[in-house]
Amino acid sequence: MQVQVFPSLLAADFGHLAEGARRAEEAGGDALHIDVMDGVFVPNISMGPAVVAMARREVHIPLSVHLMIVRPDRYVDVFADAGATSLLIHIESEGDISATLKRIRARGLRCGITVNPETPAERLFPVLDAIDEVLCMTVHPGYGGQAFIPETLPKIEAVRRRANDLGHFRLDILVDGGINIETAAQCAARGANCFVAGTFLYQAADMSAMIVALREAAKSALKLFR
Repeated sequence: MQVQVFPSLLAADFGHLAEGARRAEEAGGDALHIDVMDGVFVPNISMGPAVVAMARREVHIPLSVHLMIVRPDRYVDVFADAGATSLLIHIESEGDISATLKRIRARGLRCGITVNPETPAERLFPVLDAIDEVLCMTVHPGYGGQAFIPETLPKIEAVRRRANDLGHFRLDILVDGGINIETAAQCAARGANCFVAGTFLYQAADMSAMIVALREAAKSALKLFR
């Protein structure tokens, strides 16, 4: 499993988002994570397809787009057209989840499922072999800067073990929420390999150094996963 670090644009200065996107790439981020919130599925409104299109013009790294919206099935094409590399939809969202995943893949994008902290891992097992990645939220979605919820750790391990049982060894498991060097290592020890970090990276004086440190801590911890 390749360890990757995704700076989250939600933590950048909203008055200088293009600069924030470039900073993530220049610092060595493996992808740029973009949170899309509709103010209904989560109690906040953030970014939309125009921001994804801007990021696609500004950087060359992949764009990991997390749709925190009620009906993601209605927006697959608009975000694909904007330049998303992967689309993550919530298992808790409305609409036909399996059909939406197929549409995402048909557009040539990586497809993934996100699970909220209170949602059991078993909820996503029926579609696990049809996706490229799982995002385990380690905070309640909607706002950046929240504290990591350690009770989510067993879920990460449950997803990884189920994927391994299915022979889906290339499944990427992302974690997002309160991620820093310490919590990234905790998640990696449970089988996570991709780490979305916002506040921790964007508030760092040297984002590049923090990405290297986070990645190395996760690599070391991931070796302990059995």
